[in-house]
Amino acid sequence: MTNASVREQAVHLLRRGTRNTEVGRRLGVPSGTVSWWKHEDLARHGTLPGRKRSTCTHCYGDALDQPAYSYLLGLYLGDGHITWPEQHRSASLFITCDNKWPGIIDAVDQAMRRVMPRNKPCRVRRTGCQVVKLYSQHLSCYFPQHGPGKKHERAIALEPWQQEIVDAHPWEFLRGLIHSDGCRITNWTTRTVGGVPKRYEYPRYFFTNTSADIVRLFTDTLDAVGVRWRSVTRPTGAVNVSVARKACVALMDTRIGPKY
Repeated sequence: MTNASVREQAVHLLRRGTRNTEVGRRLGVPSGTVSWWKHEDLARHGTLPGRKRSTCTHCYGDALDQPAYSYLLGLYLGDGHITWPEQHRSASLFITCDNKWPGIIDAVDQAMRRVMPRNKPCRVRRTGCQVVKLYSQHLSCYFPQHGPGKKHERAIALEPWQQEIVDAHPWEFLRGLIHSDGCRITNWTTRTVGGVPKRYEYPRYFFTNTSADIVRLFTDTLDAVGVRWRSVTRPTGAVNVSVARKACVALMDTRIGPKY
């Protein structure tokens, strides 16, 4: 039996409440070694005595604000990323927000607080934008899509529990994607009516992303809520999804609206 497997058995017993000495006796390991393994396991999950542990719906059964999570998931897939530097104890979730939309910056901050109420987000000012940042050891529990490299260079698929949340709260998910990688604009054209040129305006929504998987999640959710769309692939490889039908734009105005 390898040291790794012995350690895994020890941690399993410790999590079930077995005393250190009893774990050491069963596995033939010095009690001091067992104590150290317990300390490292508690530290890894932020549950050392006297320390405020992180929120985690999976590890600790904490309640999850599903609408806020669906929104935050859309933001992460659009303009977010997670880093896990070796020199830091906790991973970091970054959502980059344009300074033009202060309301969205506040909405991102609020969503993080609602999803992980034990973890306080912070804001980092950069040129032309702000990064809303959250530290936690459990970010990979909430965002299993995290991995090495860029999102468009690897497969992105929702876990069944995530899909259930998106199915229950599709508009929050769409709002997160639009607030990160989308926009609402007003196009215009002129027509001559009775010899007089008239200007006509028509709004539409756009969403642009390079990941075919993320685009598919967006369009599948549009289909689920009854919104018609079209897509065009740009020379750069990015896919531009547009919603232009009057009734569909009106529906999205009611549920999402322009950035603010």
